Amino acid sequence: MAAAPLNPFSFELEARCGAARAGAFATPHGSFYTPAFMPVGTHGAVKALTADQVRATGAEIVLSNTYHLALRPGEKIVEKLGGLHRFMGWDGPILTDSGGYQVTSLADRVKVDDHGITFASPLDGKRRLLTPERAVEIQEALGPDIAMMLDECVRPELDNGVPASPDADAATQRATERTLRWGERCVAARTRTDQALFGIVQGGLSESLRRRSARGSVDTGFDGYAHGGLGLGVTAN
Repeated sequence: MAAAPLNPFSFELEARCGAARAGAFATPHGSFYTPAFMPVGTHGAVKALTADQVRATGAEIVLSNTYHLALRPGEKIVEKLGGLHRFMGWDGPILTDSGGYQVTSLADRVKVDDHGITFASPLDGKRRLLTPERAVEIQEALGPDIAMMLDECVRPELDNGVPASPDADAATQRATERTLRWGERCVAARTRTDQALFGIVQGGLSESLRRRSARGSVDTGFDGYAHGGLGLGVTAN
């Protein structure tokens, strides 16, 4: 009987300070220490820097975007070129965002329903549907170490930068429940075991919704978890 493959991912806790934690997260392309700053290479490159220059800054992991890479050059082209690591010339860990943030950043170009997110492309105006299953499919073709589930990221209702009764925000409640349902679909759609799939906790600025989302995400079962939507539109005093 063949031995079961080893899980290529692990997290080792190294220190605590109150609720804060520091540790090391291992991936198939090496480890990175947390907390970590991830330089953003939305389209597969960190602007104005080579991969060697990014490494020289001390960065250990970079971030790219599922939605934008699927638009151009397309995940199939990246896959044929050897995956996102070879495409970027980066041999360290990579995380790809799922496209859920574009619900907010491209709000005037999207329509969201339970099936998924319909975008009007900023390149040619063509409508493209991004479902939870499609988000997983794209990221599995791109080949990052960490793939994010598709979530609905909404901007909380604010009054001069202050939360306006977040528990009564119906849009945030709908997005929280929809994100949980989409998480189940993402887990069901995954096929790669050499790629970590992270869930995303939503809930706006509502503690009760955040707790509901966190519990539901853990029950769904992911390799890791992220906080989504925090700080959108909030001004510092």
